[in-house]
Amino acid sequence: MATAASLFDKIWDEHVVARLDGGEVLLHIDRHVLNDLTSPQAFSGLEHARRKLRNPALTFAVTDHMLSTEPGRGDDTVPGGAELIRALRASARRWSIDHFDVGDARQGIVHVVSPELGIALPGTTLVCGDSHTCTIGALGAIAFGIGTSEVEHVLATQTVIMRKPRTMRIVVDGALGPGVSAKDVVLFVIARLGTAAASGHAVEFAGSTIRGLDMEARMTVCNMSIEMGGRIGMIAPDATTFDYLAGRPYAPAGAAWQVALTHWNTLPSAPDARFDVEHRFEAGAIAPQITWGTNPSQATAVDQCVPDPGAAPSGALREQMQRALAYMGLTPGRPLAGVPIDRVFIGSCTNSRLSDLRAAAAVARGRKVAPGVKAMVVPGSAQVKRAAEAEGLDEVFRAAGFDWREPGCSMCCGLNADKVAPRERCVATSNRNFEGRQGPLARTHLASPAMAAAAAIAGSIADVRQLAG
Repeated sequence: MATAASLFDKIWDEHVVARLDGGEVLLHIDRHVLNDLTSPQAFSGLEHARRKLRNPALTFAVTDHMLSTEPGRGDDTVPGGAELIRALRASARRWSIDHFDVGDARQGIVHVVSPELGIALPGTTLVCGDSHTCTIGALGAIAFGIGTSEVEHVLATQTVIMRKPRTMRIVVDGALGPGVSAKDVVLFVIARLGTAAASGHAVEFAGSTIRGLDMEARMTVCNMSIEMGGRIGMIAPDATTFDYLAGRPYAPAGAAWQVALTHWNTLPSAPDARFDVEHRFEAGAIAPQITWGTNPSQATAVDQCVPDPGAAPSGALREQMQRALAYMGLTPGRPLAGVPIDRVFIGSCTNSRLSDLRAAAAVARGRKVAPGVKAMVVPGSAQVKRAAEAEGLDEVFRAAGFDWREPGCSMCCGLNADKVAPRERCVATSNRNFEGRQGPLARTHLASPAMAAAAAIAGSIADVRQLAG
């Protein structure tokens, strides 16, 4: 390992089992988290090949994607979901895997559950059959999504085969302004760099702005690394990380905790660590963001107008913008604030943690959802739901007219009963706004929890700064 190693380099080098032909390596995986959407097929492949699960103690299972968020839900509440849910349950029982199933007090979205239970730890490698596994890098881990065939490979070998990515550092410095959150920071960065900027790279987020974020906000930033093309997003562990993890059920305890702390403190990138690419931004330039198009880079400050494709620097970009605006039903030059909406979704692995719900509730408190708007809040886990209810946040949302749901992926992925109807306009705290992501012909605007709550109250895209106080 080089003396000027980065956080990524240090963890990577510690986990290389063997160097293979063609520049690939065999990388050891410390934690493997399964979900109901991609894992049942991998278990079928494992059984067909008559292989055994390599290490059940390093494997965890969560039911989250194909699950209704309606009260009283069960296996059969989503068409097509029961088979996958039951298949994962059967495999977990067969191989003695810890499974956070429907009705379990620990159930929730996989990327919310993993850190809150201490399954994800600094200096580890963690994979899951879901692209937003990069969320976990906020703890100072190498975490990334894998395909179903790779899920099967990890089940059988506790390793993956991959090529070492290049490295990128994104530095954000300065204080955030009123109404600006971690979601605004990452949307701002993606809007300036593009959806392919980090392809083939492991991204480390750094700078005073990032260090000043709490753990849940850091997870929001890393969650959207994949939206700029980076499978891996990371933030160096520090006292904020350690305070968050202390006492978590699967985290080290007693003497093992002290040993872990000693190691974790060696992980941050060396001051003279080199990165293949580096970008710098000032937090003071960031306003509350809203997407106007059909990918996360098509975002701008909420007080701006719908952009004009005619001003695009290239024909290809102009055509892309024209297609996005046609799909979204928006007119160039029109102010974004004031565009009427039909739905609001507060949830997903990006923004469904307790701090996210607090931010939304602060806007909703004492106000009412606008007539004609359907607004829903979906906690990221059963633990988040209990904590929110203990604080009375559920009562705030219900009094305002929001629907308070059970934990799950919900409307983010459009795979369950929670969908946006064709040509309905939804402000969502999720991570993707691709065509059809929340349902066929659904129009999705990505925003922070506070901005989403403001839209629900206004009945249109709104600047949360105008609702303050």
